Formats: sequence, structure tokens, C-alpha cells
Amino acid sequence: MTEAQARDELQRLAMLLARANDAYHRQDAPEIADAEYDRLKQRNLAIEARFPDLKRDDSPSDQVGAKPAEGFAKVAHAVRMMSLGNAFEDDDVRGFDQSIRKYLGLGAEARLAYTSEPKIDGLSLSLRYEQGRLVQAATRGDGAVGENVTANARTIDDIPVQLKGAPEVLEVRGEVYMSHADFAALNQRQEQAGDKSFANPRNAAAGSLRQLDAAITRARPLRFFAYAWGEHSEPLAETQMAAIERLAALGFVTNPLTALCDGPEQMLAHYARIEAQRATLGYDIDGVVYKVNEIALQQRLGYRSTTPRWAIAHKFPAELAWTRLEAIDIQVGRTGALSPVARLTPVTVGGVVVSNATLHNEDYIAGRDSRGEPIRDGKDIRVGDWVQVYRAGDVIPKVADVDLSKRPAESQPYGFPTTCPECGSPALREEGDSVRRCSGGLICPAQAVEKLKHFVSRAAFDIEGLGAKQVEQFHGDGWIAEPADIFTLQDRFGSGLQQLKNREGWGEKSAANLFAAIDEKRRIPLARLIFALGIRHVGEVAGRDLALHYGDWAALTAALDTARPAARAQ
Repeated sequence: MTEAQARDELQRLAMLLARANDAYHRQDAPEIADAEYDRLKQRNLAIEARFPDLKRDDSPSDQVGAKPAEGFAKVAHAVRMMSLGNAFEDDDVRGFDQSIRKYLGLGAEARLAYTSEPKIDGLSLSLRYEQGRLVQAATRGDGAVGENVTANARTIDDIPVQLKGAPEVLEVRGEVYMSHADFAALNQRQEQAGDKSFANPRNAAAGSLRQLDAAITRARPLRFFAYAWGEHSEPLAETQMAAIERLAALGFVTNPLTALCDGPEQMLAHYARIEAQRATLGYDIDGVVYKVNEIALQQRLGYRSTTPRWAIAHKFPAELAWTRLEAIDIQVGRTGALSPVARLTPVTVGGVVVSNATLHNEDYIAGRDSRGEPIRDGKDIRVGDWVQVYRAGDVIPKVADVDLSKRPAESQPYGFPTTCPECGSPALREEGDSVRRCSGGLICPAQAVEKLKHFVSRAAFDIEGLGAKQVEQFHGDGWIAEPADIFTLQDRFGSGLQQLKNREGWGEKSAANLFAAIDEKRRIPLARLIFALGIRHVGEVAGRDLALHYGDWAALTAALDTARPAARAQ
């Protein structure tokens, strides 16, 4: 990666992560999965480590949460609410222990205890008590400034409004969450009332706490686990474990799975115990948090810009659940790929209701990889099977395994189609390719629509007002068949008998805005244009590389013209 490419990538990642932070922390409507967010943040860190001089002023590495939303009074945290570093593998945990020992100058044989506790998937909250009375509750916000949700916090049964025997000033920190049972009951009430249901318990909890009307929060079944503290006029205890016990004695609910561990191997063993109980806890967790137990050592270790050195979150891998495969549907993509999709009996995986899963390709269904080697011990996948669903950061989860003991006696091996289900053209599989593709090209309506959707997507032409829904409508009505048709819409449907403004859902202003948005995109950066063409194997990164290398359209097309005879000879 060149310095210029690194600068562009850091800009892209900063935009993506800022948007993700806003959606997650302010809108309570995450746009990307946690695993994808973690991946983007790790990539950002890696590029910054390689090109430290390119680190941006708005680097995601230095950000915690998002700015408070409008409508709430702002609260400046007396002690900043930090984030946590992440561990994904067992060796990351061992590395965390080694880094602590190195910082403290401790040898491998020196005893170093840690607490291990479930990482609750909810909304962080700071509760301020003065002379034992709850005076303020605030969300994390951006770590420095949060939202004042005091009236709402007072409606949560797990949060005491009076404390006996507490320090004169005490900020108690923890997580607001919603149990699985309460979440299901809430969504049922939402549906009965004709209101929008929530995607998962975390969104429901965050959206319920961050209400301007405390009466709405009162009607929602929220809960609270206490696990940390901010400003305090006197220490709670000398160790993390004793401090948690002190919080419990003050009347807070603390997690019963919190344990004291002597070194990384015990930490990993407790992690495995918590993971084994995950499906039966009744609330969502997404990992285990380890903290140095001795508070004096925590103080010596201190903080990085956004995370404490003395704590880390060990994230769980993808979640698994078993359910019934009801059908296998074939979807045709913009490159003609026939993609099999499993239609499942809906099952909740990590708080998200899953009813679809990718089956990748015909080899995956048959129980073999692209080299013909067995996968899943050679077990094929059939309609009616009891399947294990794997969900990580994927938009569509995956089928990981099959329980042959529950396979229906009448089941038959799945016959992968050799013709396109959309246009009837032969579906061919080239040698060395794992995917079967429709040979119909743009005569295939599915390919045509998907190519048009890709052409106007955010990373391509990004025409405001022309999204997937509008593309489908215009294509279905014969208004656009190929990308060039988009730029003649105004000439054809801006006046006369058949006008855009007269279509259902459109008006004079919205039609004028679309035509203006199209005109605005008659010139775009070369990298966007290359990506918009939807060429197989040419994504955003390749598009940027080609644009950087050739500089302009004329140079690129000249190179293509030069290469064409050689390509034809192949």
C-alpha cells in the first residue's frame, strides 16, 4: 500500500466508522454487525501503525461512542467513560497478560489476579450519587459528554435511588439491558399496537432508555448490572472483586458469573464456562471482560487514549443455533452468479431473528469444497434438514452443519439448477470456478436490475433519490434498461403525457430533485466510475488502484484497447 492509498483508506474508514458509531450510539439502529465494526477498526489501527504520520485528527482510534443526541441535556463526565480493547483469540489473552507483566516489571512466576465477568450487550450508564441520593444518570455519549437520562433511570427497578453507607460522592457504572423474555413480550406488544418491532434486545434497551418521555421508559422492562465506578470521594475497596461485592452490598445487581482468576489459563477456562451457558442466561452477552484485580495496579497501568491498559474484552466468536431448513431458493446476482439461499424456520441467534442463510454454491450444498475435498464430513444439505446456523458479522448467516439423525426419511439430495430461474438461459460453470452463472447477460432481468442497483449504489454514482426501490420500479416499467438510460430520464419523462412527477409517490418537487441529482453526477471521480461498471473482480479497492494508475478515462480505455487482441487470442 502506498502512502496515497493509505491516506484514502484512512479517510474511507473514518467515514465508515463515524457513521457506524452514530447509528449504534445515537440512533440505536446499528447499520453494520459488531464483527464488521471490529474488523474495520482493526484495519484502521493497522494502517495507522504502518503510516503513523497519516493518522487523522478525527481518527476512529481516538473516539469512544458518539456525540450526545439532540433533545437531551448534556452531562460532562467527571471521569471519562472509556471503551475497551478487544481480544479475539486465546493468544490475545495471553498476550494481554504478558503486556501487563512487562509494564509492571513482573516476572512470569509472579502472581497476578484478574476478574472475569460477562460482557453485557446493552447500553452503558453512569449513575451519580451524592450523600447516598441518585442525582444524575448519564449515557456514555462520546466518553467525555453524555446524555442526561436521570428521569428515565429512576424508573428502572434495578437502580436504587437511595444508598446507605456509600461514599459521599459515588458514580456507579454499568449496563442497561433487556432480558430475552422481556424483549419477546415487548415486541409482541409493539406488533399488537401496530408499532415497529425491535431487531434485538440491545436496540430495545437503548431505545427505551433514551426516550424524551420517561413514561415510555417506565413501560419498558429494563434491567441494570453494576460493574464499575467513576468519580468517588473514597475508595470502594482495594481490589476489583471486593469493589463489586461492595456495590452488591449497597443494593446494586451485580453479575453472579463474575469470578477471580489466577492468570490467563484460568481466565480462558472461565471464558469457556460462560460461553457454554450463553444460550441459557436469558440475556445477551458478547464476550468476557478481564480486569486486573488489584486497584493499585490498575492505577499504575493507567490508560491509553480511549482504553484502560488493565482491562480487555475477550469477544465471543460467531453464534450458533439449530433450526429447520424449509426451502432452498436461488438468487441471481449482477454478475449472473446463482446463489443458493436457505429459507429457515425463524430462530433467534444473538438477539437477531434469523430466517435466511447463505449456502454459498452447489459444492457447499453437496458437502465438498472447491477442490472436491469433504466438508462437514461429507454431509450434504437437503430441504427438511435440521441445520446449525452460524452467525458472525455477516448480513446473511451461514449453515455450518447438519444433524443427520433428524433427517426426514423421504428427503432427496438437492439438484442444483443448470438453467437460470429468472430468464431460462443456460447456467454454466467454468473450470476452476466454484459458482454457476447465468449466460443471459443483460437479457436476464435479475442481472439487469442488480447491475443497475450497483451502478447507483453509495460507492458508485450515489444518485440521491435513486435507490434500489426506484431502480426496480423504473426497470419494471421499462423506463431504464441499462445505466445510460438513467441520464436520459429527464428527456424522456420530464415532460409530455408520461411524466415522472405524475407517478404514484412522486411529485413535481421530487421529480425535479431527482433530475437535478442525476445532472450533478454526470461527472464523477474515475475510481467511482470504474467501480460502478460492476466488472467482475473489480471492487472499490481495485477501482481506486486503476484510477490511481491510469489517471483518466482516456488512458484507461487506451490500455484496454491495447490489451483486447491478446485477450481475444486467449
